Amino acid sequence: MELFTYFRSSAAYRVRIALNLKKIDHTLTDVNLLEGAHKSDAYLDLNPQGLVPALKLDDGRIINQSSAMLEYLETVFTNKPLLPTDPFDAATIRNWCNIIACDIHPVDNLRVLKYLTGTLSVSEDEKLIWYHHWIKLGFDALEPQLKATPYCFGDEVTLADLYLIPQVYNALRFDQDMSAFPKISNIYKNCNQLDAFKRASPDAT
Repeated sequence: MELFTYFRSSAAYRVRIALNLKKIDHTLTDVNLLEGAHKSDAYLDLNPQGLVPALKLDDGRIINQSSAMLEYLETVFTNKPLLPTDPFDAATIRNWCNIIACDIHPVDNLRVLKYLTGTLSVSEDEKLIWYHHWIKLGFDALEPQLKATPYCFGDEVTLADLYLIPQVYNALRFDQDMSAFPKISNIYKNCNQLDAFKRASPDAT
């Protein structure tokens, strides 16, 4: 498999963790968002939205959107399950994933922040206020629900951890105050002791 990725993309980060956890042979191809590589004709042929990541399967087929990639990997590569077999438990984990993927990440990602400071002429300070607002709303909802024993749902890593850790990484990069989120902070620390998470980190790629 070939993952078209950008090191700071939280969506790509999720998929990198999954590929590592499931020990799937893959290559990483950098798509530099800051240099506009995602807008090239060659990349738009892979992903018409011009977003990362894009996952090219061994047979050449392409999957776009990280959630679709993770569901595909979970279905096909069953050696390291990231969802429990109980339907309600699996739905609970997907709910946590969606808080991040639908309610935090889309309004705080790079293209939205650039639109704020570029087209709308929002100041850097105002951009940070925006960013912190949406992070806090999402983390306020997640914090009381997560088990943190030691991972989101208990003693096994699940898809929820794959969504949470990249979001916390970016929150810290934007100086989010995490003092109100001890469980989230502990999950972040615990996951980052695992090799699959370390190798997927933007600091390692």
